[in-house]
Amino acid sequence: MKIATFNINGVKARIEALTQWLTEAQPDVVLLQEIKSVDEAFPREPLESLGYNVETHGQKSFNGVAILSKLPLEDVTRGLPGDEADEQARWIEATVVGKTALRVCGLYLPNGNPAPGPKFDYKLAWMARMQARVQALLATEEPLVFAGDYNVIPQAEDAAHPEQWVEDALYRPESRAAFRRLLNLGLTEAIRTRFPQPGIYTFWDYQAGAWQRNNGIRIDHMLLSPQAADRLRDAGIDKGIRARDKPSDHVPVWIELDA
Repeated sequence: MKIATFNINGVKARIEALTQWLTEAQPDVVLLQEIKSVDEAFPREPLESLGYNVETHGQKSFNGVAILSKLPLEDVTRGLPGDEADEQARWIEATVVGKTALRVCGLYLPNGNPAPGPKFDYKLAWMARMQARVQALLATEEPLVFAGDYNVIPQAEDAAHPEQWVEDALYRPESRAAFRRLLNLGLTEAIRTRFPQPGIYTFWDYQAGAWQRNNGIRIDHMLLSPQAADRLRDAGIDKGIRARDKPSDHVPVWIELDA
């Protein structure tokens, strides 16, 4: 089973790029972030025509997450528990019904800038809520995948120029510590397991020739429960997508699990 995460940065603006990549890469399940669309306006038909079931948790102009799956989806839930007043569409879960059931959680973690400040406080509170949700799901002892745009640079080797990010919410020690707390629950970081070396990135800003100079950062992550990690066969990053016309500033990240 091939599972991918992709911050599409506006699904309607990039539907052709998305369908081209889907046709080439043939993932079974895709977790999308920053769809920037309400549920009713999401371009379902081009994706359904490729054989995908589509579930969305949208928001006008901002945020928004979705799950595409060639396999049936059950028990779809939207929104991260822990704050009923939170109206930002950043979390979606579903059980993928294959030979073995698999729970996937797609997330778009808050950016948090400027930091310090209210947006950074919201980011850290959101990560604490995520930690509680991960703990609750781990208690089921089911295969779990937590994938998406975490907006966290975990280590210095995850940035081409880490010194440029020292005061940024993505790299501040509080964000990195919260990310480590997630890992310390017993999760496996799939890409770092497959590629321990530096220079592995998933995001290149549109500004200042970041792509051309390979001034990237790695902020899109796939964390696996022990039951899913035991099934991990391969992982990768489709870096070349960034060089295409009208690309997202992120690229797809994927894993392959034994069915």
